[in-house]
Amino acid sequence: CRCCAEGRRHGSILYSILRSQEERAVPAAGPAPRGCPCGSRRRVALRSPQVACKAASAVLVKTLRFVQNVPCFQELPLEEQLLLVRSCWAPLLLLGLAQERVHLETVESAEPSMLQRILTARQHGERPPAPAPTAGRPHHGPHLPSAGEIQAIKGFLAKCWSLDISTKEYAYLKGTVLFNPDLPGLQCTQYIEGLQREAQQALNEHVRLIHRGDEARFAKLNVVLSLLRSINANVVAELFFRPIIGAVNMDDMLLEMLCAKL
Repeated sequence: CRCCAEGRRHGSILYSILRSQEERAVPAAGPAPRGCPCGSRRRVALRSPQVACKAASAVLVKTLRFVQNVPCFQELPLEEQLLLVRSCWAPLLLLGLAQERVHLETVESAEPSMLQRILTARQHGERPPAPAPTAGRPHHGPHLPSAGEIQAIKGFLAKCWSLDISTKEYAYLKGTVLFNPDLPGLQCTQYIEGLQREAQQALNEHVRLIHRGDEARFAKLNVVLSLLRSINANVVAELFFRPIIGAVNMDDMLLEMLCAKL
C-alpha cells in the first residue's frame, strides 16, 4: 500500500498539523486536590451540560480536521485510519480541551450511592443491585461518571495548564497519540511506529531548543501522555455527548465525521 512507500519528506508529519494551530497562553494551575477515596465514587454531572458539550463537540470537529490535515495519515488505507481514530479520539479530544482551555464545572448528582441502593433494596426485600462498572471496565447503559473519574480529567487538564504547553508541543503530543503502532489489526505497523518515533523526536528537539534551562520538560510532557492512558474513553463519551444526543455509538459518529469534509 502507499503507506509503505519510502522517501517521505523530513518533517512532513507536522507541517499541516502546525499551519492552522494558534498559539495560546494558558495560566498555571496547582496540583489537583486529593480527597477521600470514598468520595471519589460519588456520581457527578456537568453543571452546564449544554455549554460544556457544545464546547467539546467543537473541539472534536477541530480534532478530526487536525487529523485529516496530516499528510502521512491520509496516505494510510481507510481501515487503518479508522482503527487509529477509534482508539485515540478520546485522548486527542482531551488534549484539544486542554489547548482550548475548556474548564469543567461539575455538581454532585442526586443519584443514590451503591450503599444507599443496597440498604433500600434490603428494606423492601428486593435483590441488591449489581455493582456499577469501574473506571477500567466498559460502561453499559446510562451511567454518570464518578467524582474520581472526573477528577482524573480535571487533573490532566490542570497538569497541561501548569506546564504552559505551546501549540507546537500540543501538535507533537497529538502526533504521538495518533500514531499508535500497538493496536491489534494494523497492517502498516512499521510505518506508523516510525511516525510516532518521529513525533517524539521532534518534540524532544523542540524542547531542547526552546526550554534549554528545563532539562526535565520532555519527561514532564510524557507524564501528560501517561495521564491520558488512565482516562476511560467511555467516561469521556458519557460526560460530553450523552447529555446532548443520548446514547451514542462513537464508532459510527467518528466514521461519519471522518468521511465528511470538516
